[in-house]
Amino acid sequence: MVQNRLTDRKLQSLKRKGKRYEVMDSDVPGFGVRVSEVGQKSFILIARYPGSPNPTRRALGEYPSMSLGEARERAKDWRALVVRKGIDPKTEEARLRRLELRKQATTFASVADDFIERHVTGQRKAVDTEREIRKELIAHWADRPVASIAREDVIALVEAIARRPAPYTAHTVLGNARSLFNWAINRGTYGLETSPCDRIKPATLIGAKQPRQRALTDAELRALWQATETLGYPFGPLYRLLLLTGARKSEVAGAEWSEFDLDKRVWLVPPERFKSNATHMVPLSDQAMAVLLSVPHFTKGDYLFSTTLGERPVGGFSKAKVRLDKLMGAPPWVIHDIRRTVRTRLASLRVPDMVAEMVIGHGRKGIQRVYDQHSYEDEMREALELWAARLRDIVTPPPDNLVRLKKERA
Repeated sequence: MVQNRLTDRKLQSLKRKGKRYEVMDSDVPGFGVRVSEVGQKSFILIARYPGSPNPTRRALGEYPSMSLGEARERAKDWRALVVRKGIDPKTEEARLRRLELRKQATTFASVADDFIERHVTGQRKAVDTEREIRKELIAHWADRPVASIAREDVIALVEAIARRPAPYTAHTVLGNARSLFNWAINRGTYGLETSPCDRIKPATLIGAKQPRQRALTDAELRALWQATETLGYPFGPLYRLLLLTGARKSEVAGAEWSEFDLDKRVWLVPPERFKSNATHMVPLSDQAMAVLLSVPHFTKGDYLFSTTLGERPVGGFSKAKVRLDKLMGAPPWVIHDIRRTVRTRLASLRVPDMVAEMVIGHGRKGIQRVYDQHSYEDEMREALELWAARLRDIVTPPPDNLVRLKKERA
């Protein structure tokens, strides 16, 4: 068997001889070219392939359709699979072909839907996370093969959101995208092996994530309260309950009648819907009770705020917020700003910090959580009554000649 260092000049010089013959390459063991009886030239690799006791030859491709450089690299790859890993190259190439076909067939929208169903559903912020994924990610990449989304695509999308300007949303979207791609890789069923979000630093791309500091002014609170009247059910009373309790949007939106004891004027948010995985007690002021009494009871389900007769909690916050903003005519704000407003106003009413924190669901920590088992229900009730009275004065200011007497503490 002739052995030479194969070159294009050498390959072109090989002539048919009326019978098959082979010329082996001196650079890559087992690699060579076979010339057929009619002069057809095929690259080959002779090796002891898995499952075969003896060395056998396999075709790599035909010359000149496959270049010498391509054939030599393929021969090296095959040898690495056979010698180092004991893998049959044909089996590996078939796997890679299937993987590539799966990549092309798997759209981003289908992966995102799986992510929402299998991972997001049941989380405390599931509604918000799903909304952001559908609005910002699926809307842009829906029909694209998930494996085709590259790092530059992620950067372009996140930068566009930051320029709206919406830097806080840009941070959220990047975090959601990172979680989604990492989850898909771990699932191992979508043909993904790397994430386009790898090595993207949020602080460098968007800037440091600044904590929100927006609190609504008296005029904005008045405009919000008045706008809720126009909104009507379900969003009107929902926003009013947010204002009167300082609860999270997910807690109010997902509230069920079974959580309320109207005789004791208490709302108990269950652990599965509360951030600290504990039951959160919300004493109900007179105004909060009035809101609850205005909400209809349905026969198909137990949810307070619903457009499906109580079967499912209300959705469509984005559209309702757009309508609310138009009615208010206020500078931009987000729903979570209501909680910050309530906490700020409690401080202005000289409610002790610990009580104010408990009102909005920031539980006790450390040794205080272990040893202080007092429920603080009376203190929280008093704080929320003070806030309800202050809010009433803001949204319906008393006449100038009215002097409100301060209630003496027992």
